[in-house]
Amino acid sequence: MSNQESSAAQWRRLARQVSTKVNVAWWLDKLAVPLVISALVGSCLILMVRRELAQFPWAETIIIALVLLLGMGLMAWWLARSHFESPDRALVRIEASMRMRNTLSAARQGVTPWPSLPKTIDDGTRWRWSRLLSPLLAAVLFLSASIFLPVSARTDPNENPLDEPQTWKDLQTDIESLGEDKTAQEDYLKDLEDRLDQLRNQNEQEWYSHSSVEATDALRKMHGSELERMERNLRKAERALHNLQKADGKMSEAGKQRMLTEFEEALQDLNQGKMKPNQELLNQLKKLDPGKLEQLDQEQLDQLRENMKQHAENCQQCQGGSGQGDQGQGGGEDWLDDLLNEGADDGEPKEQAPGGNGGRDRGPGSAPGVLGQISPDVNSGDLEGLESKDLSKSLPGDLLELKDGEHDVDKSKTGPRAGGNVDSEARGGARVWKGSLLPSEKNALKEFFK
Repeated sequence: MSNQESSAAQWRRLARQVSTKVNVAWWLDKLAVPLVISALVGSCLILMVRRELAQFPWAETIIIALVLLLGMGLMAWWLARSHFESPDRALVRIEASMRMRNTLSAARQGVTPWPSLPKTIDDGTRWRWSRLLSPLLAAVLFLSASIFLPVSARTDPNENPLDEPQTWKDLQTDIESLGEDKTAQEDYLKDLEDRLDQLRNQNEQEWYSHSSVEATDALRKMHGSELERMERNLRKAERALHNLQKADGKMSEAGKQRMLTEFEEALQDLNQGKMKPNQELLNQLKKLDPGKLEQLDQEQLDQLRENMKQHAENCQQCQGGSGQGDQGQGGGEDWLDDLLNEGADDGEPKEQAPGGNGGRDRGPGSAPGVLGQISPDVNSGDLEGLESKDLSKSLPGDLLELKDGEHDVDKSKTGPRAGGNVDSEARGGARVWKGSLLPSEKNALKEFFK
């Protein structure tokens, strides 16, 4: 290859490099605005997706970003193509910048030989890095902020459901406890759970509404009443059996009849209530004849009483879990019944008081009250008022003294008298109208009624 051909190839390669440089600059210039706008919009979309979704779809986002970037590149190329330069035009730019006086154009036409390639080439172009990098840095800043900025994902109602009322949890706990211990029959527990499910199946936004709270409160009170009723009757029946078993034939006929009546009433109430004991215990109580306890196996009877106590304890524990605050202390009303029955004829021998043996016609006996013997000094005494001799601290309206007195009634006879007559015309209104107004007020009224 000759020197002329080598110089021509070098100059043409240099022209192609300058042409590419100019075309790329125009393309980047047209790409700057769409890149910034797309980065801003994409950042907003990324923040929204991160807030809405717990798991960010990185793969899909990257694919969409690449497609969007390719589309913007094609659009920028289409906008910048009218400004693109060919290698021949770039060759003219080089000879103009280097003041070669059309040497390269003449050599390209074959008029003159190609000059040697100088060491320093000036193509007349300079990169403006501030204008080129500003849009790119802005886009990177927007996208980085949208990716690394902390954003809390929106709570999924299916993953974090609304917390149900505490009363529902207590009722569900009672259902599970009573069913596990077989304290109550399945029919009552199934009905209670169905009613509780009806409250749960409504819209979560209605769980704490007025109607839902009222229905929940009614269900809680009904369940608490049934628990209290069942516990009271179980304890009442167990106490009656205990007194009859402990009496061992030494109880009076009246006391025995009273215990039998209590047992029958408790058994009837247990059988009629909504909440019944388990069928096995209920059948045992129905078959039991409390009047013939001495004929039964005492171990089986003790086991039956222990079973009744356990069922009553289960009911009492459920009452505490359901928030029933009106059941008293311990076993409901049983503690009060025990105190009120203190001293009654329950089959246990009692010590005779010094004043008699406690019979109906045999002296007073011991006091049956829960507070023991009554003190003889219980008179409240006469009512006495407090008197204060110091009148320096008295206030207007304070009562200073009370005295007994009589009305001074005029008892003289009075004869007929004539009624009053009108002697003159009334002038009270005129006097009030004129005399009660100030001069300034009178002048104001005159000015108003002119």
